[in-house]
Amino acid sequence: MTSRFAQWTLDVHDVERQAAFWSAALGYTIDRGDDGDAHLWPPDDGPSVWLQPTTEPKTGKNRDHPDLVVTGGDVRSEVVRLLGLGASRVDVGQKGDEGFTVLADPEGNEFCLLHVADRGPPRYRSGS
Repeated sequence: MTSRFAQWTLDVHDVERQAAFWSAALGYTIDRGDDGDAHLWPPDDGPSVWLQPTTEPKTGKNRDHPDLVVTGGDVRSEVVRLLGLGASRVDVGQKGDEGFTVLADPEGNEFCLLHVADRGPPRYRSGS
């Protein structure tokens, strides 16, 4: 018996803005909840995203984060697209020769864009 990832849950201040960003970034559909939350559903059997409202401030670097891969394009163009959606570049101490680009969503939650083609689960570590 094993477990698998089913959902990434993120506490956010602005559910609408975060739902718009993450649904556009991932190509997920938005299902708004009755409690002010939003559930984002993938077009396949991948993990979903649940955005739950909070009033707590984000402090410091996230202790966990998603690593994304580009599907149907190149990394440079995807970074530009994500920046256009509201992401920002983040310096978490990277040196510039890593196999990933560190970004943050509109509320400052870090994530990495891996510099590999989408060939299934990556077999190396991201450093952020």
